[in-house]
Amino acid sequence: MWMTPKRSKMEIDESRAFRAEWTQRYLVVEPPEGEGALCLVCRRLVAATCESDVKQHYEAEHEYYERYVTEDERAALVERLRRGDLPEAAPLTPEQRIARAGLGLARLLALKGCGWGEGDFVHRCMAVMLRDVLPDHVGIMDGIDLSPETTRQRVLDIHQNLRSQLFNRAKNFKAYSLALDDQAFVAYENYLLVFVRGVGHNLEVHEELLTIINLTHHFSVGALMAAILEALQTAGLSLQRMVGLTTTHTLRMIGENSGLVSYMREKAVSPNCWNVIHYSGFLHLELLSSYDVDVNQIINAVSEWIVLIKTRGVRRPEFQALLTESESEHGERVNGRCLNNWLRKGKTLKLIFSLRKEIETFLVSVGATTVHFTDKEWLCDFGFLVDIMDHLGEISELLRVNRVFAAAAFDHICAFEVKLNLLQRQVEEKNLTNFAALSQVVDELKENLQEDEKVLDLERYRGVICRIQKEFERHFKDLKFIKKDLELFANPFSFKPEYAPISVRVELTKLQANANLWEEYRTKDLGQFYAGLPAESYPIIKGVACKVASLFDSSKICEKAFSYLTRNQHTLSQPLTDEHLHALFRIATTEIEPRWDDLVRGRNESNP
Repeated sequence: MWMTPKRSKMEIDESRAFRAEWTQRYLVVEPPEGEGALCLVCRRLVAATCESDVKQHYEAEHEYYERYVTEDERAALVERLRRGDLPEAAPLTPEQRIARAGLGLARLLALKGCGWGEGDFVHRCMAVMLRDVLPDHVGIMDGIDLSPETTRQRVLDIHQNLRSQLFNRAKNFKAYSLALDDQAFVAYENYLLVFVRGVGHNLEVHEELLTIINLTHHFSVGALMAAILEALQTAGLSLQRMVGLTTTHTLRMIGENSGLVSYMREKAVSPNCWNVIHYSGFLHLELLSSYDVDVNQIINAVSEWIVLIKTRGVRRPEFQALLTESESEHGERVNGRCLNNWLRKGKTLKLIFSLRKEIETFLVSVGATTVHFTDKEWLCDFGFLVDIMDHLGEISELLRVNRVFAAAAFDHICAFEVKLNLLQRQVEEKNLTNFAALSQVVDELKENLQEDEKVLDLERYRGVICRIQKEFERHFKDLKFIKKDLELFANPFSFKPEYAPISVRVELTKLQANANLWEEYRTKDLGQFYAGLPAESYPIIKGVACKVASLFDSSKICEKAFSYLTRNQHTLSQPLTDEHLHALFRIATTEIEPRWDDLVRGRNESNP
């Protein structure tokens, strides 16, 4: 698809020739050999000569020199650097070092989900430690302010610093995709987490939180759409560069006529926009699919067991593994929603199923009902749910591995669809080979039932598997639409030119005849290979690579945010503004390192 439309060829709108104004702006000069740009500060050669490459090197390595603002100061700085007189950054003062320590502690408190008041406790702990270990330095703690008000402001400052860095990177995105996760529930409010995955000129991939939107205040799809467009505009991202959209498969997201996806696709339809690829199965695959599979409300019954175990069976040795797993997932305090979500995971249900005999004995000892353990239909449904969620858990685990690109993720999805076909046939043939838990239940029931009594009805399970197959087909049909693009991206040297559109055949033939590029493809990973592929010689293939690389290939960043929310549900349920909640989620999910010296010196970039 991307190889054939009007705009499948990536625009190359940047001059690749060295420009004189870069010398003062980015502190680089044209090297003697006339290729690339030579950095006056570190004496490194920036291989490519697009302005974005030079700017990226400058911002990443030498942004300290932004303190030289006026034209005269820049000119004098260039002359000093030409002579080899390298200005050194002024060392931090003791007060600034104390401020930096306070910022670092505030970040750690945010990462651990601690409340604003926890800073005072940390301050007292450190004071006690210094008094016993380094008594001469105990006075240092007097200058570190970890009061709730200061900690709250420092978290906001770190958030603004990280946000500014993201926006600077976003300006250079050649293509990007969005992931929309509406499963974040904090206290009594529901939030939409908007993540962005962007690809720069050299195919460097960035996944970050773009914004959070309070769905209580943006109830209608129109208001939600306006909030997302505002966030894109603030970040400098135009719809013309949007390639993909991955969402949860809730009605709010994928409703046929009133879902957010249909609104965004309609907004992005124009001669200057690419066809937006949408897929809705990556995010919370186990969680949302479990509602279709749970044919007998198994989760509700099991959640009641867990509540009893956490309140009256906490000391029983047979439940320690289960309780440890529960606490590692969401801490000691857990609300009903978190418990429900935890139980909708394949590995969790499998563990509970293995303890069903012990749980029955425990329920009898505390006087709770055990009616489910005598209901053969319910027990069979329990075993079937465990097996299906175990299979879904396997594909979910594969889709959590990021930096493999969407082509590899698509292969996992196709393989799982083949597996679903196999499970369907096995159910029709009454073959329980891949249904270990259900088979175990059936064997136990046969020991206690009459020979002519029917144990289970597999027809209802066939319908469940059929429903999952249709859901997978619906969720990932757009990826099948760009199947050729994904195959070309993953295997450019084995892709037959006669199967490619006419527009790309010449490039593909030339690529496959290049022995040097074949060696690079064989020895490097895909990202490195396409980063080194010259866009002048292979503009269409490079364009396809940028678009495929910008598609979300995993649910890792969404899982990271969801895990942070689940573990710290109690803390996040305290009174927090949306801005503070946004700051906490950004700090918890980002891969960007804060610029500590800029924060200490109060030099935050002037981005909105």
